[in-house]
Amino acid sequence: MNDDTQALGPVRDASVVVARDADDMVAVLTADFPRHGGEYLFLPGGRREDGETTEECARRELREEAGITAQQWRSLGSYAITLESTARVHLFEARDLTCGPQALTPTEEGFKLSWWPMGDAIHAAAEGRFLLPAGPLALLLANRAAP
Repeated sequence: MNDDTQALGPVRDASVVVARDADDMVAVLTADFPRHGGEYLFLPGGRREDGETTEECARRELREEAGITAQQWRSLGSYAITLESTARVHLFEARDLTCGPQALTPTEEGFKLSWWPMGDAIHAAAEGRFLLPAGPLALLLANRAAP
């Protein structure tokens, strides 16, 4: 058994999604994280389930957490989650969106969806309003690589 399995359970990659609508607004979630001192912003995403590809994970997480499906998908790269783990976070941009109801799991209750101009979302990231680093990185990469 390697260190990843002992410390974190089985290693599972994660996916994070920058969902951009026709008006170039970005889907941003907020929730209260008491262990971290309050409410934070984040992008839809989560850990890959057994048998899923990273894109399938991204599609599922976007649908569950934000109620969004997308027709166009673009990879923004993949990065190590930590130096101690072999798990990676895979970043995606999703476009040509269809919005529906959120399908939140019990651990996701309280996730609130809002739409932000890209510049405002990046500014919020620069202010430290995102809890996890993958969201800000995905925003910067999607903004830089915009077609």
